Amino acid sequence: MRLTSRDGARDPPSANKAMATKTKTGKVFLVGAGPGDLGLVTLRAKECIEQADVIVYDHLASPEILGWARDDAEMIHAGKRAGEHSLSQQEINALLVEKAREGKQIVRLKGGDPFVFGRGAEEAKAAVDAGIEFEIVPGITSAIAGPAYAGIPVTHRAENSHVTFFTGHEDPAKTESAIDYAALAKLGGTQVMLMGVERLEPITKEMLKQGVREDLPVALVRWATTGRQETLTGTLRDIAGRAVDRGFEAPAVAVFGKVVALRESLNWYEKRPLSGKRIVVTRSRKQASALSGKLRALGAHVFELPTIRIEPPTDLREFAELVQDAHTYDWIVFTSANGVEAFFEIFFKLYDDAREIGGPRIAAIGPATAQRVKDFHLHVDLQPDEFIAEAVVREFQKQGGVENLRVLLVRAEKARDVLPKQLSALGAIVDEAFAYRTAPETRDITGARRHLLEERADLITFTSSSTVENFLALGLPWPKGMQVASIGPITSKTARDHGLKIDIEARSHDIDGLVQAIRDFFER
Repeated sequence: MRLTSRDGARDPPSANKAMATKTKTGKVFLVGAGPGDLGLVTLRAKECIEQADVIVYDHLASPEILGWARDDAEMIHAGKRAGEHSLSQQEINALLVEKAREGKQIVRLKGGDPFVFGRGAEEAKAAVDAGIEFEIVPGITSAIAGPAYAGIPVTHRAENSHVTFFTGHEDPAKTESAIDYAALAKLGGTQVMLMGVERLEPITKEMLKQGVREDLPVALVRWATTGRQETLTGTLRDIAGRAVDRGFEAPAVAVFGKVVALRESLNWYEKRPLSGKRIVVTRSRKQASALSGKLRALGAHVFELPTIRIEPPTDLREFAELVQDAHTYDWIVFTSANGVEAFFEIFFKLYDDAREIGGPRIAAIGPATAQRVKDFHLHVDLQPDEFIAEAVVREFQKQGGVENLRVLLVRAEKARDVLPKQLSALGAIVDEAFAYRTAPETRDITGARRHLLEERADLITFTSSSTVENFLALGLPWPKGMQVASIGPITSKTARDHGLKIDIEARSHDIDGLVQAIRDFFER
């Protein structure tokens, strides 16, 4: 059987890459990664990352952004942590030129905005000098987002009429300092400093020397807009000492001005139910965003550490033949959203009309699976209250049984065989359509494993037995105090069989149920 694509179908990424490399020279995209919150990245930035051949990224760019890249994209860490540079600025400039001359599309991913103390102008000039096309994709700077997420508006009609941004990444005692602290003192208003928390003592001393009042409110916002955000407040006189006592380190934004006092009533971000909680998500990279997004919305700092990868089935031809004959069945049973997507990906390569599916009724396990079916404008005829295979069998029995009915079971390879066995025992004629298989995820493009070991975690989430088994197979040291949250009893049993203690188990065995269980646990 030959599978043909529909007219207008999108070319695969490899085709896009082939077309891109036909050009003589590539293009450099200087992309702002925003301040840290994944939701603050622009749509244009996401589009550029998805299409890039090469991504050269900074330390402060959110690791999860890299998950949008193509599997074959080249990832290059440009470093630039405090006191640790993987590449010098000159080397970065040369690298961008070199890759562009190879005909590649390069994304230079920079924390915040490329042109706000980000040396983006130097990289753009390097492209100009080399005759290479470039594009600027602005990002939200932490100079604005950091204060906002700390409940501090940088402007306020009753408090100030202007705001000044400056960098503290220099020694103010130097005679060649580019910052005029005397002018800053006269200017007043709100002043926001980036990259200077480690020099806070000499900077505040210089400001006091220039006549700034010592009781001026000051706030430091660390890891702004992420689940690790913390804010320290004080006055110009004591903020440096407070920072030392607290061990308050970079990256941080400093806000000087009367608007800092508004934080007392406007602090919203740090009051969310999971604020400060570090949670590991082990779902596949493609699926992780649904769970991660809900946890982040509640304030959690999420490590996306995929342990499984969704791959095509071992025998794609056999699966395609079963999809082609779907109209001959009485029932189609979908056990996961992945199965729904795999089924219809093949179906619409074979047919151009959804009505070709014929008259089979559809059963789905779980609301996410049912919703994915509905996304294709098809009705779900059977959906059990419990999101497990046994519940599907009970629902069929309530509806009069399945004796002599033809059932197409769309599922993963090596999944539990409860459903096909029990349906067959009831007299159904069952064909298993293996739509996909799960494989251990061996890649760690975001550095999540290192982050977990360095920063530890409060909780790890498991959404299937395979996520449990594959995480343990990684052999990572178990962070001290890390607790376990399971999506349901089957996953919990697998975890217990491997010696883990279950601290949280969702009552409703889906993502929303898991998130609610986690929230209830920490609120208690």
